[in-house]
Amino acid sequence: MNYLLDTNILVHFIRRSPIAGKVIDELDPFGAVNIPVISVVSYAEILSLVPIFNWGDQKTKQLKNLLNKLLVVPIEAKDIIEAYVQIETYSKGKMISRPLPVGQSGINMGKNDIWIAATSRITNSKLITTDNDFDHLDKVFIDVIKMIE
Repeated sequence: MNYLLDTNILVHFIRRSPIAGKVIDELDPFGAVNIPVISVVSYAEILSLVPIFNWGDQKTKQLKNLLNKLLVVPIEAKDIIEAYVQIETYSKGKMISRPLPVGQSGINMGKNDIWIAATSRITNSKLITTDNDFDHLDKVFIDVIKMIE
């Protein structure tokens, strides 16, 4: 199975939080039959957090080790760009062929989250996150696994 790790999940791994343990115990994304994936967008986001969170040498080394275990997917592929367009159009309630559920209004997603969702869709990966940002896409464009403590 492919698992796409959202940036917040990477942070949990670096902090060795209970969420990280839960991801390992329940999903085993690094297991022999699974492929752990991230978008290049998450790669950039997590690297930008090193100076923002003032992570020292130990956490930076831990991050590099983690990133070496992940398949990093670029976003310039035509399929990912098309998925981005579909997800943003749907989220804003402008997709004629697939309207939002009755009573739900358009959602403004962050651009990075749209890239992450598009990568999840095209790589056929279950998206592991702690965010609510992808809820409206669950079982529509992607499968979302929301981790909570």
